[in-house]
Amino acid sequence: MNYILHFTISSKELLHILALGFAGFVLSMIITPIFTTLAYKFEWWKKPRKNAWSGGEAKVYNKLHAAKHQRHIPTMAGAIFIISIAIVTLIANLNRGQTWLPLAGMAGAGLIGLADDIMNIKSMNLVAGMKAKVKFLLYSIVALIGGWWFYAKLGEHSIYLPFVHNWHLGVFIILVFWLVVMATANSVNITDGLDGLAGGLLSSSFAAYAGIAFVQGRYDLAAFCITVVGALLSYTWFNIFPARFFMGDIGSFALGTALGIIAMQTNTVYVLPIIGIVYVLETGSVIINRTSKLLRHGKKVFISSPIHHHFEAQGWPETKVTMRFWILGQAATFLGLIIFLIGRAR
Repeated sequence: MNYILHFTISSKELLHILALGFAGFVLSMIITPIFTTLAYKFEWWKKPRKNAWSGGEAKVYNKLHAAKHQRHIPTMAGAIFIISIAIVTLIANLNRGQTWLPLAGMAGAGLIGLADDIMNIKSMNLVAGMKAKVKFLLYSIVALIGGWWFYAKLGEHSIYLPFVHNWHLGVFIILVFWLVVMATANSVNITDGLDGLAGGLLSSSFAAYAGIAFVQGRYDLAAFCITVVGALLSYTWFNIFPARFFMGDIGSFALGTALGIIAMQTNTVYVLPIIGIVYVLETGSVIINRTSKLLRHGKKVFISSPIHHHFEAQGWPETKVTMRFWILGQAATFLGLIIFLIGRAR
C-alpha cells in the first residue's frame, strides 16, 4: 500500500516536472525569433578576443575561427533561456527552500554577464568586455550573498564528503559555497567556445541533477533543473554548427552559477567534478598551459587552450570535437549518478 502511494506521488510529481521542462522548451522557441530579430537589427556582434586564456596573443584561436568572426554572429542569446526559465519558475515552481536560491543566483550572475556582453559589443573602455578584476569582484558578491542565504536562511552548515560523511563547517560553509559557485561558473564560461558545446554539456549536467534532486524528494528543484534542460534544448537547436547566435557571458555565467548552487543544495559537490568532467578538463588545460608558459619560458603543453581548441588545431572538425565532448559529458553523467546512488545506499 505504501509502495502504491509513493508511486502515485512520484508519478504526479514526475508529470509536473516534465510539463515544466516542455514549457521551458516551448517558451524559449517562442522568444528565439524575437531575440534573433533584435540581435541582427542592432548588430549585437561579439568582438573576438585578442588574448589567449593562458596568456599572450590568441593567434591559434583567431586563425581557427577567422571565418566565424567574419560571419557576425550575435551574442547574449543566454537571455532567451534565462527569461524562459524565470517565467516558468515564477509562475509554476516557486519554492523558498528549493528554487529561490538557484533562480536568484542565475539572475544575478546573468545581469553581470549582460553588462559584460554589452561592453563587449560596444567595446567600452577600449576593451572587449569587462575588466577581469571587476568581473571577479561582482560575481564574488553574488556568490557570497547566495552563500549567506544558504547558511542563514536555509540553515545549511555542513557538506557531505566521501569517507568523511557530513563535515560540519558552520559559517565557513559560506566560503565553500563561494568556491564551488565561482569555480563552476568560470569553468562553464571557459567551456563555452564551440558551436553547441556548452548547450549540450549543460543539458546533460542539469538532467543529472534533476535525477539527483528527484531521488532526494526535492521535486521542485528537480523541476527547476528540467526547466533549464528544456530551455537549453531550444537554445542548442539554434546554436549547433553553424551557430545562429552565442549564449554570451549572460548565459554561461548564469547557468554555471545555478549549477554550482544546485550541487550545494543537494549536498553532492563530491560528484560535481565527475558530472562536469569536461568543464574540469577545459579549465585544467588553461591552468596547465598558463603554468607551463610561466615555468618553461613560454612553452605550452597544448597547442591552444581550452583543450577543445587544441583538438581543432590538430585538425579535428569543430563538430567532431563538440560531439565527442558531448559523449564524454554524458558518460561522465552516468558515472556521477552511479556514484551518487552507491553513496546513498550506504
